[in-house]
Amino acid sequence: MIELPPLSLYVHIPWCVRKCPYCDFNSHQAREGIPEQDYLKALLRDLDQEVERLSQTNTLRRLTSIFFGGGTPSLLQPETIGSILQHVANTIGFEDNIEITLEANPGTVDSDKFKGLRQAGINRLSIGIQSFQPRHLETLGRIHTSTEASHAIAVAREAGFDNINLDLMFGLPDQTTEEALHDIQTAQALAPEHLSWYQLTIEPNTEFYRHPPRLPEDDDLWNMHQKGIETLSKAGFEQYEVSAFAKPDRQAQHNLNYWQFGDYIAIGAGAHGKATIPEEGRIQRYWKTRLPQHYLNRIDHYRAGEESIAAEDLPFEFLMNALRLKQGVESELFSRRTGLPQNNIAPTLQDLRNKGLLSTSRLQCSEQGYLYLNEVLQQFM
Repeated sequence: MIELPPLSLYVHIPWCVRKCPYCDFNSHQAREGIPEQDYLKALLRDLDQEVERLSQTNTLRRLTSIFFGGGTPSLLQPETIGSILQHVANTIGFEDNIEITLEANPGTVDSDKFKGLRQAGINRLSIGIQSFQPRHLETLGRIHTSTEASHAIAVAREAGFDNINLDLMFGLPDQTTEEALHDIQTAQALAPEHLSWYQLTIEPNTEFYRHPPRLPEDDDLWNMHQKGIETLSKAGFEQYEVSAFAKPDRQAQHNLNYWQFGDYIAIGAGAHGKATIPEEGRIQRYWKTRLPQHYLNRIDHYRAGEESIAAEDLPFEFLMNALRLKQGVESELFSRRTGLPQNNIAPTLQDLRNKGLLSTSRLQCSEQGYLYLNEVLQQFM
C-alpha cells in the first residue's frame, strides 16, 4: 500500500517587472500592472476545487509548508497574501511549525512591505539576488543593485524575519572563480540561514538560448563549484541537496517534501501538483492553465491536464528526487511512497553498489556517485 506523505501547497504568481534572459519559468512581464484582485479570486476558486478533489478521496490533510513562487510574488500586496493564507487556514489547516515561504526580488520590496508580509503570516523569505557584482547583474537583467540586495536583507531582519534564503548563481557569462567566490563571501557576511547556489544553464525559450552568451569553460566551472562548496562548508553551511546549503536545522522544509516524494497542491497559472491516492493505488500529477489571461478566464476548472504516473516510471520519478539529497533517504521510503516492492529495483541497486556509486545501507549516493548523479539516475530509466 502507498502511504499518504506530507502535504504542501505551491502558489504560483506569474508576473514580474522584467523577464530575465536566463529565465524559463512561467513568468510574464507586467506591462500594464497586475490584475491582483481578479487573480486572488481565481486562486481561491482554484484552491477550493483542489480541496474538494482531495476530500472526495479522503486524502486531505493539514499542510506542512506553503511556497509562493513565480514570477515575483513580492509584487503582490501583503493584504492579498494574507487573504490567501487565511482562506487556506480555514479550508485546509496548518500543521504546527508550518513553513511559509515567499520569493522576493530586492527591487520590489521595502520596509513596510516586509513588515506587512510578516504580519500576513510569511515566516521565511527566499530573496533572489543571483550576484552582487554590477556587471553580472546587468547581464542577467536583474532590476536591483548590489546595494539594494544588501538593504533588502537588513530591512527583512528589522521586519522580524529570522529564516532567510539567498539565491546565487555561478557560471555566469565571463565570470571568474574569484568573482564567484566573492559573491559567496558577500552573501555570508549578510548571515542568511540558507543559500541556494546553482549553476547557470541555458534553457530553451529564453533570450540566452536565442543569443547564447560566452560561458566559462568546463574546467573553470568545476573549479568554481569545488571551491564554492569548500567556502560554504567552512562558513558553517551544510550541503544537503545538489544546490542547497543550510545552517543547522534550517533546511527548506518545502523543498525537502518535493525531494522526499511528498504531495503538493498547486494553484495558479502554470502550477504543477502531485497527489497520492492510496485507495486507487496510484500517484497523479496535474498542471494548471499556463497563460495568466487564460487562467483568469477559467471558472469551471483550472486544470489543463493530469496523468497517473505509470508503475514502470515510479522508480525513476522517486529516485530522481531522493538521490538529489546528500544523505539520500531511508530504503523503506521507496515502498512507502511508491507502493512498489524494493525488489523491483534491487538488481540495479546492487550493480551501482558494486561500482561504489551507492551507499550499502540507504538510498544514497556515495561521494563518487554524487559527482555522477545523472549517470546514476539513468540506470533507473
